[in-house]
Amino acid sequence: MKRYIVILNPTAGKGHAEKRIPEIEAFFFQHKLLCEIILTERPGHAIALAETYALMEDTTIIAAGGDGTCNEIINGLMHASAKLKDKIPAFGVLAIGRGNDFAFSANIPIGLSEDLMRIKDGKPIPMDVGEVIGGDYPNGRYFGNGLGIGFDTLVGLEAAKMNHVHGSAAYAVGAIKTLVKYPSAPDLDIKYGKKTVSISPALVSIMNGRRLGGTFFMAPKSKMDDGLFDICMTKQGTRRKLLGAMIAYTKGTQSEREDTITGKADKIIVEALSGTLAVHADGETICEAGKYLEIINHKHALSIIE
Repeated sequence: MKRYIVILNPTAGKGHAEKRIPEIEAFFFQHKLLCEIILTERPGHAIALAETYALMEDTTIIAAGGDGTCNEIINGLMHASAKLKDKIPAFGVLAIGRGNDFAFSANIPIGLSEDLMRIKDGKPIPMDVGEVIGGDYPNGRYFGNGLGIGFDTLVGLEAAKMNHVHGSAAYAVGAIKTLVKYPSAPDLDIKYGKKTVSISPALVSIMNGRRLGGTFFMAPKSKMDDGLFDICMTKQGTRRKLLGAMIAYTKGTQSEREDTITGKADKIIVEALSGTLAVHADGETICEAGKYLEIINHKHALSIIE
């Protein structure tokens, strides 16, 4: 009999995720489905849990939380995948966190009842997984939604400091604070496909999904199963121009701007010629002062229930 392992982050959604446990238990009981809910206890715990249970027969992993929970489970499943010969791990998502950009990009609705029905009736479809090598992760870190360099990483660090503003509002306030500070941009060489771009960017986004920060459509036309990242680079410019670019990102129209370069590739190399790289992947800090990164797209490495 198939078993569902729900890995739930009790702190997701500012602690509201834990309050949804009775609803989750009732659903699986009502539909006579075997389910075990396991609460994460610390950062990185979901990685270990996902890897362990993915190696067991007739077991489906469910990520219950926000972007951080999904990111850890993707990392655990990728570790398990290396030990499995022909099996591609599949997982589902209950989007009950504050930041649900990954769920949005994977076309998973923000609503527990509908998410549960999708897990019951949906089918696994292929999904690409990104890997970043460098910074604080010389052996690599996986991501499902997107990687940011520069401005949006600094915005995330600012948003994380806020205790009374949450979700997309915290990201918007963090963006304003970062714009006021306006740190200088590093000089980068970015290699993708057969191109090399030398640029001093305010931000670089390398997306498997479409949205970050609940508001900013970094790659509005990205597909999570085409084996390619969508790349977006916006030059530093003036504060006024960067503010204009930020507004364009909320509409997904930044590709129309002269200060923004877009492209697609399955492998990207980023090297800081001067300055350093502040980098996040799915909101997890990869480094605050890196110099060199390789980002690789693993086509159809996992399956996600839709």
